[in-house]
Amino acid sequence: MTERRGQGTVYAALVTLSLVWGYTWVAIKIATYDASPFVVAGMRLGIATLILFALLPLTGRSLRPPPLVPTIILGLLQTTGWTLLQTFAVSMGGAGKSAVLGYTMPFWTALLAWPFLGERITRIRWLALGLAAAGLAFVVAPLDAHSLLADGFAIVAGISWGASAVYAKRLRQRHDVELLSLTAWQLMWGTLPLIVLMFAFPSPIRWTGSFIAAMAFMSVGGGALGWFLWMFILSRLPAGVAGIASLATPVVGVLAAAIQLHEIPSPAQLAGMTLIVIALVVNARPAAPDAETAR
Repeated sequence: MTERRGQGTVYAALVTLSLVWGYTWVAIKIATYDASPFVVAGMRLGIATLILFALLPLTGRSLRPPPLVPTIILGLLQTTGWTLLQTFAVSMGGAGKSAVLGYTMPFWTALLAWPFLGERITRIRWLALGLAAAGLAFVVAPLDAHSLLADGFAIVAGISWGASAVYAKRLRQRHDVELLSLTAWQLMWGTLPLIVLMFAFPSPIRWTGSFIAAMAFMSVGGGALGWFLWMFILSRLPAGVAGIASLATPVVGVLAAAIQLHEIPSPAQLAGMTLIVIALVVNARPAAPDAETAR
């Protein structure tokens, strides 16, 4: 009963994260109408960092930092690289398409988790990866030369995040670190370069109601809550499985962009989204006991 309850908590966290991070892509697009990508990235995570550090003493946790160098590396991969590239991709291209390209992350996570974590990809996971890859191919084809740079930013953002997911699992295997503390400190180290870039490349901000609402949502939901949920999920699931399961997020992003930004997917993109959903269903099926992911 306790194990089922624990699994239910993980899946509830996955659903919540998919909804929050899915809509974050739309919020980024709205915010970049009124401020530069440097400002949007730096401000949203600066606020998220303050929120998480305020939560540490409020929840009785120590402010003592986790191991310095590993936490800095995690922050650079998971916070700096992912957030900055993600923001530039959305500012230059469509929110929905960027969301899907950014979520090539599960492929890099699963592939990197095999040699670095010993998480072998089972047959059912290979099938899920194949279906998801076919879905992504439908979404991005045909390539548009005008959006090539934005697409490249989104894909490299996915690589950075995939590497960070594997590194986070490895860090927690080697060090006994408290989850909320690790999340807060990696967020701080990863946000510092974004703050520096924000001041190094200053730009005007239009303080519109939509900008303030978008920044509030990204800071509290997509930033503080989102990263904590992601670290929680990684602590409960193999990195490859968590990465593939998170493919629900770009589907939410595409749907939200279609509804609010009128970025209507083409028939090919809809077919790709369907394949991604099927991949999620396949991934949810339990593997045979002798074929479980190695740890």
